[in-house]
Amino acid sequence: MRPRVRKTIVVIHVISSVALLGEVWALTVLNTAAALTEDAGLAHAAYGLMPALVFAGGIPLSLVALATGVLLGLTSRWGVFRHLWVAAKLVLLVAVVCLGMFLFDPEGMAAATAGGQAADDARQWSQAAVPATQALLLVTATALSIFKPRHKLRRTLTPAVTAAQ
Repeated sequence: MRPRVRKTIVVIHVISSVALLGEVWALTVLNTAAALTEDAGLAHAAYGLMPALVFAGGIPLSLVALATGVLLGLTSRWGVFRHLWVAAKLVLLVAVVCLGMFLFDPEGMAAATAGGQAADDARQWSQAAVPATQALLLVTATALSIFKPRHKLRRTLTPAVTAAQ
């Protein structure tokens, strides 16, 4: 890959990853505010805003970060599964996506608080824990990008290499 193209992809990857972290942090703040407030209308408004953040920010940003990360891994000396830190970043991003898909339910929380009803405290805090966990995973991925631990993944010999020996 040409250096200019590679740098452009790196810029897109960094921007989408950092923006994803910002979006997840916004969800964490909104969830925490909704869980702490005594005003059911404010909680309902916060939960009602979250799907817009997820669909306008979280989903496209995570897909861009994933696609550019895999592309960079495939076209660089780091590889996707050659170095532990690159593979760990991939696993962390997939975990962030899975947490959002399977455990985060702002629409359900908005429905639960409709009409000024208070949502169950345990459910509110479990919903606040999901984006907080996502933020922690994204911060870990960012730290891995900066420190780049030099551990390589174990390589198995291919049959062609084994036959040549």
